[in-house]
Amino acid sequence: MPPTLETLMSRLRLRQLRLLMALDECGSIHKAAEQVGISQPGATRALNEIESTLGASLFARSARGLETNDLGRCVVRYARLIQTDVAHLREEMIGIQQGYGGHLAVGGTMGAIATIVEAIVKVRAEQPSLSLQVIEDTSIGLLRLLDQGRIDVALCRSNFGRRPGDYHSHGNFPEPLWVVANPHHALAAIEEPDFTTLARQAWIVYPVSMPRMLEQEFVAAGLSQSVQSIEISSTYAILAMLERDSGVLALLPEGIAREQVGRGRVGRVNYRFRTPNPAFELLWRRDRELSPAARRFIECYDAEER
Repeated sequence: MPPTLETLMSRLRLRQLRLLMALDECGSIHKAAEQVGISQPGATRALNEIESTLGASLFARSARGLETNDLGRCVVRYARLIQTDVAHLREEMIGIQQGYGGHLAVGGTMGAIATIVEAIVKVRAEQPSLSLQVIEDTSIGLLRLLDQGRIDVALCRSNFGRRPGDYHSHGNFPEPLWVVANPHHALAAIEEPDFTTLARQAWIVYPVSMPRMLEQEFVAAGLSQSVQSIEISSTYAILAMLERDSGVLALLPEGIAREQVGRGRVGRVNYRFRTPNPAFELLWRRDRELSPAARRFIECYDAEER
């Protein structure tokens, strides 16, 4: 039976987690002990204590040394996350004590990243020592990171969360969509292509909401055929796919699409997508106080969007 949270909080120590990471990296008690700065018997004793607390073995022992098992990999992964959080804690403490710096983690969906960067640049100009993290993900992924405390603020859609009321919602930012393709795609040269022609193509879409919107567009056009969709959650990968495959279409947020059309990387297909794309919001947890850096980011984002 897994230990209770109270047991873990009272018995696990940061030094033990550091040892687990060293064991995973070195595969040897002797080398891990040297890396952490303790004796080999001390490392063996500490590992036994950890496994006793967790009620399970974390490593397979063999003549070649230690190999992390499935449970061990899970624990080591969280040990690394805790190490990162402690590093962020230290940075933020230094920033508060010295009146500058700190840590800011912001997440956004594909269409929000460009405006996030503009606001981040403003914040950085004022606080050059600020430690920054910017994450692109789907709304579901970003809300999960918010809930875990991994990011301070997210630009996404609260309706994808299990409990939208858990978040402060600020602003309502529309995200119109363009249909784009490789500049050499035949449809990029047609003045007014009909959707029946477009429907025969393969479509690259951002996961979760865009596949549904594309299906709704098919239904609105009276088409019963299935959608040929390729789901990609990376802006770079979408653009790379369009550059290399002249036979696919993609749905991109207007801001990204306009910039890439201007650079000649993609061509716009002159079709007005009728299914509305829900606006995104600035979200943060109601049960957590925003850091000064996060509050300043929101102010800069507001100014950028006006």
